[in-house]
Amino acid sequence: MAVAVTTKTAWKLQEIVAHSSNVSSVVLGKGSGRMLATGGDDCRVNIWSVSKPNCIMSLTGHTTPIESLQVNPNEKLIVAGSRSGSIRVWDLEAAKVLRTLPGHKANICSLHFHPFGSFVASGSLDTNIKLWDVRRKGCIFTFKGHTEAVRCLRFSPDGKWVASAADDHTVKLWDLTAGKLMFEFTGHTGPVNVVEFHPNEYLLASGSSDRTVRFWDLEKFQVVSCIEEEATPVRCVLFNPDGCCLYSGFQDSLRVYGWEPERCFDVVLVNWGKVADLSISNNQLIGVSFAQSTVSSFVVDLSRVPKSDSVPHGLIRDDQPLVPPTPTGSSLRRIYDRPSTSCTKPQSRVKHNSESERHSPSSEDDRDEKESKAEIKNQEDYKEIFQPKNAICRTPPRNEPFPAPPEDEPVAAKEAAKPSQAADVQTSLPKQELPDPVQRPPIASSTSSTRTEPSVIPAARNEPIGLKASDFLPAVKNQSQTELVDEEAMSQIRKGHETMCVVLTSRHKNLDTVRAVWSTSDIKNSLDSAVAINDLSVVVDLLNIVNQKASLWKLDLCTIVLPQIEKLLQSKYESYVQTGCTSLKLILQRFLPLITDILAAPPSVGVDISREERLHKCKLCYKQLKNISNVVKNKSGLSGRHGSAFRELLLLMAVLE
Repeated sequence: MAVAVTTKTAWKLQEIVAHSSNVSSVVLGKGSGRMLATGGDDCRVNIWSVSKPNCIMSLTGHTTPIESLQVNPNEKLIVAGSRSGSIRVWDLEAAKVLRTLPGHKANICSLHFHPFGSFVASGSLDTNIKLWDVRRKGCIFTFKGHTEAVRCLRFSPDGKWVASAADDHTVKLWDLTAGKLMFEFTGHTGPVNVVEFHPNEYLLASGSSDRTVRFWDLEKFQVVSCIEEEATPVRCVLFNPDGCCLYSGFQDSLRVYGWEPERCFDVVLVNWGKVADLSISNNQLIGVSFAQSTVSSFVVDLSRVPKSDSVPHGLIRDDQPLVPPTPTGSSLRRIYDRPSTSCTKPQSRVKHNSESERHSPSSEDDRDEKESKAEIKNQEDYKEIFQPKNAICRTPPRNEPFPAPPEDEPVAAKEAAKPSQAADVQTSLPKQELPDPVQRPPIASSTSSTRTEPSVIPAARNEPIGLKASDFLPAVKNQSQTELVDEEAMSQIRKGHETMCVVLTSRHKNLDTVRAVWSTSDIKNSLDSAVAINDLSVVVDLLNIVNQKASLWKLDLCTIVLPQIEKLLQSKYESYVQTGCTSLKLILQRFLPLITDILAAPPSVGVDISREERLHKCKLCYKQLKNISNVVKNKSGLSGRHGSAFRELLLLMAVLE
């Protein structure tokens, strides 16, 4: 008699090395739930099929890191916004760039495709929201009203409104036909990260860093309910396709909510870390997260997740009766009227607001063709997914859910079942978090199995720099000695504790010294004291403050800082290199023209003490910059974010040649 196998409710599907540098954005295709797009600091957009290890297509053209991505409903177009404010739209079937949309002055933080027409909405760090016509390559309208970065945009299901969430703690609803603000929802006490329209009713959900989820009535323009019990910020939300509940992604968990009254139907533990996007397909919820250069995908079996009041978890108020949720389709709220044709854009505003249309489309399109390209990495998958012979759904087929792995077996059995290849796969995840090896696809990685210390230590790491857990434990002399005595293990752990305390105490004392000098004197003397301490970490802390206020910089400061910048640029710590690049860029932009002008000026007649002092400082700075230029030139060939930063510095230092 066969024994029934219990399968997992949530499991890790895949982990891939998505880019050569840090991943900065990921998005799932909502049509199939099988398409994944990733953007990185390497300025590329890579297209993947969920559960397959190899990249299908790599889209190039952006010159700064990708900040936001969005795929259109039928998964034929993808739009990417960069750190410079540039937006590019690619046609995935034709494998080429379709449009370049310039207009924003800062990072693109959010993008969304209109559900019917060929329109894209973009939100930026410059606080503006722009509506674009992809066909005409024009900005139809600019909505202004937010005071901080716009983090999320969503079109309503009928295509008549767009909702925006921003760091200014507000959610705004905009009327596309009238081109104006309809209503501003206030109530959040922290940056609002996400908004989502109910698929049928006039209802809007918003999630915030204040750890609350709020539901808003779009007829009465008032809050319906607020869920406030969470311990971490809300990262993403998604309504069930029939609108019966809301799924909210948190740090390492998925929560299922109802809103009248507010309640939590279920909490599913998922080890996805900071989840970035959610999608639903075949009664399975797919979630993706990223850390450094890797992207991980997870699956939750929704057939095993309660979506009603059968077993509520918390959030049921004692002073209110338990009211069953309103059946889908019989809500008292108004239902969206979905038009059969695409929405029409306001003609009167195209003329005045579409600055992009004034340029020659033909010349810009030609330039885009040269600068942007789609590198097809996997020809078979590309043809199968984006150029099928028959008009069928995307592959993998939508009617085939991902198979659920069985529940974890005892450790001994699991170790015996592991294939030998598992030892060659390098991952930073604990063993107990790995799914069944049979279900795990190969990780697309070019790294070798031998672990080497990186030349540049990243600023964000999963473990302390230079420390390994094995270093604190006594070496096992033979295989039979598997158990450690508690006292012996504790003594090993305490071995370096006193040394670490001494280091941290010294660091704190040095910072106090610099702070005391700054409070009683000026920035120059405090920098002098920081340099005299001979601790680069203190110099970095001080420069991070000075870099935020350009008015603090003087020529005297440059003569002190430039030798320290040369050391920072050659440091093995990523954070030191970043601070050095920022300071050097600021000096080059503010003082290099002044230095070159003073050095090129003819000698003055008579004695001018102040001019002579200034000339001496300029000569000193020029000599130091020449030394630094050699370092910058040597590092300009690096790939990723560091290479881009050094190449930008090299261009600024071209006048020194």
